[in-house]
Amino acid sequence: QVQLVESGGGLVQAGGSLTLSCAASGRTFSSYVMGWFRQAPGKERRFVAGIRWSGGSTYYADSVKGRFTISRDNPKKTVYLQMNSLKPEDTAVYYCAAGRWSSNTRDYDYWGQGTQVTVSS
Repeated sequence: QVQLVESGGGLVQAGGSLTLSCAASGRTFSSYVMGWFRQAPGKERRFVAGIRWSGGSTYYADSVKGRFTISRDNPKKTVYLQMNSLKPEDTAVYYCAAGRWSSNTRDYDYWGQGTQVTVSS
């Protein structure tokens, strides 16, 4: 079993920055990919970014490329999402997940509880 706990959400003005953290614990999961997803009110949960624990390869949704950066700290078992140049349309609940190299929610087995990010215009 893998436990994931997100933190770092909050309210920020458009153009501002936030860093989300996802602390992982539980069974060994070095083979997992860690992903960030987000879900706005009334919309589907969508992929934001992913990273491999081993090697650190990353991939991003087109909507956040150049603005968001995913990274990980293996000894701390923590994944980060640095979000810059935030826009009101980035407002959503952000979820951390562990799974396979995919942007599909169905390929992720473990999920955190989510953290709210609100970007005011």
